[in-house]
Amino acid sequence: MITQIKGLHHVTSMAANAQQNSDFFTKTLGLRRVKKTVNFDAPDVYHLYYGDAAGSPGSVMTYFPFPNMRKGRAGVGEVGETEFAVPKGTLKAWAERLSALGVSGLAQGSSFGENRLRFDGPDGDGFALVEVDGDARTPWEGGDVPAEMGIHGFHGARMRVHDKAASVELMSFMGYEEAGVDGNVTRLIVPGGNGADRIDIEELPSAALADQGAGSVHHIAFAVEDRAAQLEVRKALLDTGYQVTPVIDRDYFWAIYFRTPGGVLFEVATNEPGFDRDEAPDQLGQGLMLPTQHEHLRPALEARLMPITD
Repeated sequence: MITQIKGLHHVTSMAANAQQNSDFFTKTLGLRRVKKTVNFDAPDVYHLYYGDAAGSPGSVMTYFPFPNMRKGRAGVGEVGETEFAVPKGTLKAWAERLSALGVSGLAQGSSFGENRLRFDGPDGDGFALVEVDGDARTPWEGGDVPAEMGIHGFHGARMRVHDKAASVELMSFMGYEEAGVDGNVTRLIVPGGNGADRIDIEELPSAALADQGAGSVHHIAFAVEDRAAQLEVRKALLDTGYQVTPVIDRDYFWAIYFRTPGGVLFEVATNEPGFDRDEAPDQLGQGLMLPTQHEHLRPALEARLMPITD
């Protein structure tokens, strides 16, 4: 069994408009934009990162905003909801805030005994705020949301699959323990995790396959401390029969990828080196930071990429 994974590192999705995306996460949800860079494989498309003050693992939502991308279709084989942790007793204030700002899909409820507020992102993305008592993580205090109700980071994520058995088995191999069943949803938690340590598996036997587009989660990343731990995880996955990529340098972390039996793309990412490797901590997310291999393209990219105003 893998023991090096401590929870989520980041979640990466797709969008259709960079400015709208940045406004939603920084102004509506009050997160910090911690990096403005480009897609390694399509450098004429931004890669935007949002999180807490430092972009701590377990807090970072990232996006590829492909201009005018068609909307995705929800279904199985994807992460259907990404959950953020907020302080106990703040959902009423959040519901009022999101309603006043025109956010759609608002629905309050509970799951596994936790109060939650579901809502849609600008492209129909599925999100939920979950009340958590005693979360020691610190929200970003420089945004438009009062610190006392700010987002602490991820709570977890909900995957949709036809049959849960193989996904539950994989998560158990990755160090997660089954923590309960609520209807057709099975919860798994990694003990001693980083706060972003819950995975819910929603079983939908007759649902159609997801069709990725704007609003779809591209992949979900799990956190390990360093490259040595990542190599141990990679070997364990390969020995179990998974097809795992070589280690890839993503500038702010190293990454490996593999596809799950339920169709979801998983990444395992290192906590090192972090988002301050090329920007001062008080300047994160301000300049356009380019991967070394794309730096020679800067004049063309700056002319092509639509400016994002704060």
